[in-house]
Amino acid sequence: MEDGPYYEDIELGSEIRIGQGRTITEADNIWFTLLTNNTNQIHFNRDYTQRYYPGPPFNGRLVVNGLLTLSIAIGLTTRYTSDRGIMLGINNVKFLSPVFPGDTIYVDMEITDKRESRSRPGYGIVSIHHIVRKQDGSVVMEFDRVIMVPKKGARWE
Repeated sequence: MEDGPYYEDIELGSEIRIGQGRTITEADNIWFTLLTNNTNQIHFNRDYTQRYYPGPPFNGRLVVNGLLTLSIAIGLTTRYTSDRGIMLGINNVKFLSPVFPGDTIYVDMEITDKRESRSRPGYGIVSIHHIVRKQDGSVVMEFDRVIMVPKKGARWE
């Protein structure tokens, strides 16, 4: 599957475990946080986190920006879901546990809904539930994504 699946290739109820993970570095976190103008110092000021968040679960560590974790999780899945498609929405995002620089995330998915598009012939709408885990298997995030995927031979007009 070089360019991602067509609508016909996606099976309702199928579960997909993405074997490729991504380690999030301190540089990734700081760059993303500052590029997005996020001023919450918990993401980029170690002195601040050591003073104000010394106890568990933070233990004075920088916390990876949740939107960076979400973005990387989606990126890990596009090859298997939406390389050919268009993302229509992200729903029910839950940040369940902090991610720290040096953590590696992995994504499991389940196709929860699938239907033909009513407004765009030749395309289908697919709903996907995502579970994001750290290297130790703990769940750090869950979310649902809705994508529009072309059928074989479809052309956007």
